[in-house]
Amino acid sequence: MVGGNRMVSGEGTSGRDGAALVDRHVAAHTDRKLPPTMTALVKPEPRAGAELREVPVPSVGPRDVLIEVLASSICGTDLHIYSWDPWAEGRVHTPIVFGHEFAGRVVATGADVTRVPLGAYVAAESHIACGNCYECRHGMQHVCRNVQIVGVDRPGAFAEYIAIPEGNAWLTSERFPPEIATIQEPMGNAVHTALSVPLAGANVAIFGAGPIGLFAVPIARASGAARIIVVEPSSYRRQLAERTGADVVIDPASENVVRRIREETGGEGADVVLEMSGNGNAIAQAMESLRFGGNISLLGIPARPVELDLADGVIFKGATVRGISGRRLWETWYQTRGFLESGMDLSPIVTHRLPLPEFETAFELVRSGQSGKVVMYPRGADRESEVGI
Repeated sequence: MVGGNRMVSGEGTSGRDGAALVDRHVAAHTDRKLPPTMTALVKPEPRAGAELREVPVPSVGPRDVLIEVLASSICGTDLHIYSWDPWAEGRVHTPIVFGHEFAGRVVATGADVTRVPLGAYVAAESHIACGNCYECRHGMQHVCRNVQIVGVDRPGAFAEYIAIPEGNAWLTSERFPPEIATIQEPMGNAVHTALSVPLAGANVAIFGAGPIGLFAVPIARASGAARIIVVEPSSYRRQLAERTGADVVIDPASENVVRRIREETGGEGADVVLEMSGNGNAIAQAMESLRFGGNISLLGIPARPVELDLADGVIFKGATVRGISGRRLWETWYQTRGFLESGMDLSPIVTHRLPLPEFETAFELVRSGQSGKVVMYPRGADRESEVGI
């Protein structure tokens, strides 16, 4: 999931033949012959859908690394772009290769790259901060006002190769397979959201059991939450929430959400609410189910403006409201690594693995809610059936 406000368009690359490869890669260091073109999933114009196209392999600047993508996963932001909803229409310029959650192997490095070696196994921070604005100079690179976002403002990761600044590459342990390495970025959203508030001993309500909401369940548990309540309309994802450790799972279509949360919390309401859905009705219920003096963190991106009762929901309640954008650089990444290296098992949340040419099936799974995290493989992979639940 991503945020930010800068718009830079383009399908992504320059140069058209192998003879131009050395010039395009700025005398890049590489241990292999790189192809001039690659297969990529392109948003070709402002409409729903996407197309597989053959496009040039990205250029490598002096401080860039070129990564051979081993796996990429679909985020809610990608679904916004694929569906071309009002948010995407006002935010994204086409044509563009999209996708921003990925893991892969470094196959070329720019002449001035010093930290990331050839062959390194990496994931990536999708927010490329300018380093010069007020926010960046005050340690808030995650809300850089000039941010470029991979797959939104610049060419993305639903492709065989991607070029990013070396500073955005995250060295990753070889013990994690690509489908786990790629989810470090979205898991970081859940880590940032959950750890923005005190969780020890808290009654926590999570609205939305998409992948990030599901990641938040074991994170809250490991952080000492007393009781974890998940609100989710999809029966498939409610079962996943139970598998990941939720104490209570609520179907908003069949229950009064606010009443049930109050019943589960001794009439008080949730100490902490993590809003992961971006659904307007869910946001209103989240505010109402929060106890007086409680904390609510908002991560979900609404497709359109949302109307809220600020008087009763926030002001008179004395609530603390936090907007969460991306991950704190690089604090959240170290926290995420710590959770994974401590043994946190997120593999049940990765429910579907498909080759990139089956992108239509992959996006329909995400849209339907009949999935957890959906991972695609640019070079193809044996299709695996969904995780049994």
